[in-house]
Amino acid sequence: MDKKLFIISDVHAEHDLLLKLLKLVDEDEHQIVFLGDLIDRGPSAKATIYTVKQLVEEKNAICLTGNHEDIFLQWLDAPEEKMDWYLRNGGQATIESLLYVGVFDEESPVEMAAMIKSRYPDIVSFFQQLPLYYETEHVICVHAGINLLLEDWHETSRRDFIWIREAFHHAQNTTNKHIVFGHTPVQGLHGNLFNTGIWYHQHKIGIDGGAVYQGALHGLVMDKDSIEADYQIFNPQHKFEKYDNMNTEENAE
Repeated sequence: MDKKLFIISDVHAEHDLLLKLLKLVDEDEHQIVFLGDLIDRGPSAKATIYTVKQLVEEKNAICLTGNHEDIFLQWLDAPEEKMDWYLRNGGQATIESLLYVGVFDEESPVEMAAMIKSRYPDIVSFFQQLPLYYETEHVICVHAGINLLLEDWHETSRRDFIWIREAFHHAQNTTNKHIVFGHTPVQGLHGNLFNTGIWYHQHKIGIDGGAVYQGALHGLVMDKDSIEADYQIFNPQHKFEKYDNMNTEENAE
């Protein structure tokens, strides 16, 4: 029997919320799918990574790459050049979680990157191997979206898989499948900072509830081509921020 999908997106190092959500998973019934952005901004990147990594390795969970995993890897490869960009995207919290609070006062970007590479080759390898999408007969899971203007959406560029926004949100869904995505907080898609519910349009389902911004971490349960349940674990600890520029591409205007 095919398992139902239990889909989670944009944890952003809110490990406590993730543990609460995972209590709702039934291992016999659910296939867990993470849509990426495990890290940055939130307080517990290290614990979040290892929880998800263990689920992938021991429980056959699926974890996709998000733009934040991609930024992290780019920073490791060019720590001085990419430092400002990574910090603008919440990287300090991740670096401090992997090393220690105060490391920015004592080490250079090159030294911090070298320390992480030396201490956490397992994390680096894990991130490097994350796929861009997960597809079933009825559902496409992806971090940001796909290029719906292509004859074959599988040819979507890496950049679009992890960064695309309006061009995907507004395009006609011609896949004959539900597309579940994160990346863009639903508050922005709804045009309402207080609406954390899933966004649904033309069988496109947005589930990034802005958990790290006093929103909610979603667990969407899909049974073949229908939504069976949507669980929300709310985070009261963070203040709302504007949602129009949460993630910034390095050369974006």
